[in-house]
Amino acid sequence: MSAIKHATDATFEELVLRSDRPVVVDFWAAWCGPCHMVAPELEKMVAKYGDQVAVVKVDVDANPALAQAFNVMSIPTIALFQPGEQPKGVTGYRSLEQLETEFGLQQFTPLNS
Repeated sequence: MSAIKHATDATFEELVLRSDRPVVVDFWAAWCGPCHMVAPELEKMVAKYGDQVAVVKVDVDANPALAQAFNVMSIPTIALFQPGEQPKGVTGYRSLEQLETEFGLQQFTPLNS
């Protein structure tokens, strides 16, 4: 079973940019209330999609270079990185269902299908 990974400036390229599968990245901070609301939705995503879609969290306070590199101006920012495509992102709280719609995750086979 997959688990949410935590990326840093040093590991982001390996965990996200070099991934051969889609990666949903949560740019968050410990002091951010809406970020804490998103966390259970990302846990549901891991439970539903398993190894089909990776989920990675980036603490923007600990990794400001990543936030700057991807123009993260407010948090939470949740972005989908797909191999060979530009990342697309949304800001603010989103439920799992909203994230599935925004990112077209239905194209990936859920574990419980």
